[in-house]
Amino acid sequence: MTSSIGEQPSGQWWKSLAARPVPVDLKTDQAHSARMYDYYLGGKDHFPADREAAERALTVFPNARLVSQQNRAFMVRATRHLAGELGIRQFLDIGTGIPTSPNLHEVAQSVAADSTVVYADNDPIVLAHARALLTGDARGHTAYLDADIRDVERILTAPALRGALDLTRPVAISLVAVLHFLSADDQPYDIVGRLLDAVPAGSYLVATHGTADFDPGARRLYEAYRARGIHLQSRDRDEFGRFFAGLDLVEPGVTVAHRWRPDDAVPPDLTDALVSNYAAVGRKP
Repeated sequence: MTSSIGEQPSGQWWKSLAARPVPVDLKTDQAHSARMYDYYLGGKDHFPADREAAERALTVFPNARLVSQQNRAFMVRATRHLAGELGIRQFLDIGTGIPTSPNLHEVAQSVAADSTVVYADNDPIVLAHARALLTGDARGHTAYLDADIRDVERILTAPALRGALDLTRPVAISLVAVLHFLSADDQPYDIVGRLLDAVPAGSYLVATHGTADFDPGARRLYEAYRARGIHLQSRDRDEFGRFFAGLDLVEPGVTVAHRWRPDDAVPPDLTDALVSNYAAVGRKP
């Protein structure tokens, strides 16, 4: 991605590499986590291999679709809270996934039109759809960069990020439904720590993570993904909480996704076992 991306004026962020015709090998014969997630959410960007894998996952863990929906609903509530009550105007969303409305920038800019959002993902399918992520309120900025969460240096030095975000001002780092794709060998706690080191006091970490704490049967879901060559793993409450070490947790702290500041859209009969997904928001002091 060239330096000109970070130099585009407001309203011109679509003039990025992601907006140009770029040959992308989508490997449609192989199941892909982003397309499976899109399938769970009722999207249209998936292929037979993705649908077959997703249906297999639903066979062994029928709540997978509900988990995805509640994960998304948490992102919406957390973003509204950050842009509204907490006054955050800068967001870095890593592990973006296929655009599914409402996207993070749509939520943030509906609360504060001048919000700036930078999306980062390395999945070919997301790159192919990135133009949808680059349309937003002209009073704010929306940018996309092609980078893997494991390559923190690439993310933090990308011209698209440096041209959009002021890292001397608070940033909300969103790691929603991405950390459970990292193995211990990926050093996930180090990744999160380095991202937080790059932003100032008053910044926030927003994250979710799948767990088998409430329904041991969820482990079958992770096994189904690994059988398709997609690493996916559970972490317990303490392991998830470690990502927020040194941060001030926003109430209600580490909890199951549907219990984090629920609104009227959250069904009252949801149980922790049905959702099986931890969520939290923490502030860097």
